[in-house]
Amino acid sequence: MAYKPKAAPVMAAPNVIPMADIMLVLLIIFMVVTPMLQKGISVDLARVDSPLDKPDADKDDSIIVAVTPDGATYLGSSKIPRDQITAQVRDLISARLDKTVFIKSDARSRYGDVVAVVDEIRAAGVDQLGLLTERNEKSSRPAPTGGN
Repeated sequence: MAYKPKAAPVMAAPNVIPMADIMLVLLIIFMVVTPMLQKGISVDLARVDSPLDKPDADKDDSIIVAVTPDGATYLGSSKIPRDQITAQVRDLISARLDKTVFIKSDARSRYGDVVAVVDEIRAAGVDQLGLLTERNEKSSRPAPTGGN
């Protein structure tokens, strides 16, 4: 009688332990990296119905000034006094062709604080100034129609 090799028995359930380990490692990586993706300080931007897209604000070398609800100003992620904004922005834009600065202000910030920051940035010789906002979510109401 000849030896006839037998195939291994078919597994009824796949082994998901290695897959679960990989998923947990990926989850941890995303949890660590995601906060680093945001540029500057986090503020609740004002919501508007028809904002213009500002793709240049997402670039790594863009200059972003943030105004918090308590009136504090941040250049990138470092807090700076308001009277130093002009000098620091002037230093940052001196060697650049694109002299655009973006302001992201909290929706609860005082209007006077934002205007004072805009004045300081304009005094630095900025060509273009962008105000960053968020788009309102669409309401569930149907759009009005022009019928008789």
